[in-house]
Amino acid sequence: MEAKTLARFKKILLEEKQRLLNNSKNALKHELALSPDDLPDETDLAASEINQNLVFRLRDRERQMLSKIDQALARIDDGTFGLCEDCEEPIEPKRLEARPVSTLCIACKERQEHREKIYA
Repeated sequence: MEAKTLARFKKILLEEKQRLLNNSKNALKHELALSPDDLPDETDLAASEINQNLVFRLRDRERQMLSKIDQALARIDDGTFGLCEDCEEPIEPKRLEARPVSTLCIACKERQEHREKIYA
């Protein structure tokens, strides 16, 4: 892959990483602050717990995405970015545009999903 293209993907990945980190900081300040005194009845408390559970799940998904971004950045540095981990063929540029953290080409990803569907 050309150096210019790699630099563009690196910029995209770094921007997404920063966005996710900013979301996490904002969540710590605003979404996770809960005082039992603010919740006068059990219904409010239950609704607040459901909301916090959703926030925790979203933060966990963001944590997983940060890990994938770091792995993609490492692949850029070691020269394997854009190559399928299974067949070692280049991943289609449109796929990388849509999902820069992709590690599999379309064909290998479809095979993986098919296997997961069969054995799930």
